[in-house]
Amino acid sequence: MDSVLSVDWVVPERVKAYVTTRKGGVSQAPFDGFNIGAHVGDAAEAVAYNREELKRLTQHPGSVYWLNQVHGCDVATLPKGGAITADAAYTNTPNTVCAILTADCLPVVFATRAGDEVAVAHAGWRGLCGGVLENTLACFKDPSSVVAYLGPAIGPSAFEVGGEVRAAFIEKDANAMSAFTPSTRSGKWLGDLYSLARLRLLQHGCQTILGGEFCTYNDPERFFSYRRDHDTGRMATLVWFDG
Repeated sequence: MDSVLSVDWVVPERVKAYVTTRKGGVSQAPFDGFNIGAHVGDAAEAVAYNREELKRLTQHPGSVYWLNQVHGCDVATLPKGGAITADAAYTNTPNTVCAILTADCLPVVFATRAGDEVAVAHAGWRGLCGGVLENTLACFKDPSSVVAYLGPAIGPSAFEVGGEVRAAFIEKDANAMSAFTPSTRSGKWLGDLYSLARLRLLQHGCQTILGGEFCTYNDPERFFSYRRDHDTGRMATLVWFDG
């Protein structure tokens, strides 16, 4: 049913990483069907069922740390007790599942070539511009040993933004100009989140960057999209390494 996509990257087998789609599950419209988000207005029992199904499909160890995401730049080091407000999670502890939720924003998964450190980041344009990827890379002992994978996000043909968003990125890095093209709407721009993420990761020591071939907005059968539908579910991106 393709409810879960395996991350296709070059890391040890002990590293497990998955991205969910909207296929499967029991959530009803407009959250149909495999909604993992508990904060979007979906029935609590449907989300609970879907999360149990996620555990069955991925065989994750069960200690999933769901974040309170605020489109910021903070990274939580796991394991950690209590409610966690952050937009990225890092761990060097086996069987500790880092997780984020998205529906257009860019999920970025990280792992070392040795398979002993992993992380995942929620990179909407605010977090991406503010440095969430750099902050996540900084948690690793050696950023040059890190492999990154760019998961399903809104693509460059659909992500229309105002000039202020383009200016904010260019102010941080003039090279970001290449990630924006004029939209057919006056004063608007089309932004490429994948290109912007690659620029930031390369500049901060991560040399192996994979993925980046999806568009959540233009693939309604497989993916939720907040910009397309507004009232909608959320996909999950998970990563951990076996002990």
